[in-house]
Amino acid sequence: MADNDIKTTEGQGYSRRQFFAGLGGVGVGALLGGFVVKGFIVPEQVMALPASEGYLLVDTKKCAGCDTCMLTCSMVHHGRVNPALSRIQVTKNPFGKFPYDMEQVQCRQCPAPACVEACPTGANHVSEENGNVRMVDESKCVGCERCVYACPFTPSRMQWNHEDKHAQKCDLCANTPYWNEEGGPGGKQACIESCPMRAISYTTDVPVQQEWGYMANLRNHHWGWLSLDTTDFGKEADFELPTNPVPPAAAPAE
Repeated sequence: MADNDIKTTEGQGYSRRQFFAGLGGVGVGALLGGFVVKGFIVPEQVMALPASEGYLLVDTKKCAGCDTCMLTCSMVHHGRVNPALSRIQVTKNPFGKFPYDMEQVQCRQCPAPACVEACPTGANHVSEENGNVRMVDESKCVGCERCVYACPFTPSRMQWNHEDKHAQKCDLCANTPYWNEEGGPGGKQACIESCPMRAISYTTDVPVQQEWGYMANLRNHHWGWLSLDTTDFGKEADFELPTNPVPPAAAPAE
């Protein structure tokens, strides 16, 4: 479990390191005073962050690399077509071989989101009103980019919007001012609606998080005609990515 998964309901966070450091101080004090410590007093109202009520699943083997999802994401969120502003990214390796020549990169709505913990202003938060989706309140973002560096995946699922100067991430289309559809958990997601290959899907079940993340087999029996595995249709990944995620470079010293 990461160092960021303990929160109080009063909105003030305590990292695991701070929590145990405090307990260690209590223990030393008791021993010095000649007392035997029989237990620890756990702070009141300590709880884990609630899990997101929705997740994107992607199937790289179905992706054609058309970038339609990226263009659509940019359009519904920002009203302009710019793949650099898309919250879902498709990375391509011209020297790679199928299926490792392409990867759809989406936010995983982490159970213990490092991006939320790293945010000093609360701009990056768990939105209770939007099904506990991890979201960015752009009006509170001060541009420190700590969330971008805190994301454990490469490339970072937290993005710096270089045009509007704020952090951003996938919100499952909970806030799409340029789309006349209701998004978020229980609603529609523009990338799913626009993908011509049906390579992106939605689930309310928490995917099993591997070190490299998670993917899915979204292929029906038709894909067997192309000699692609269809035995685990609708299940999680039937293969692992070729490389483990590499932590992004350390944030520059302040």
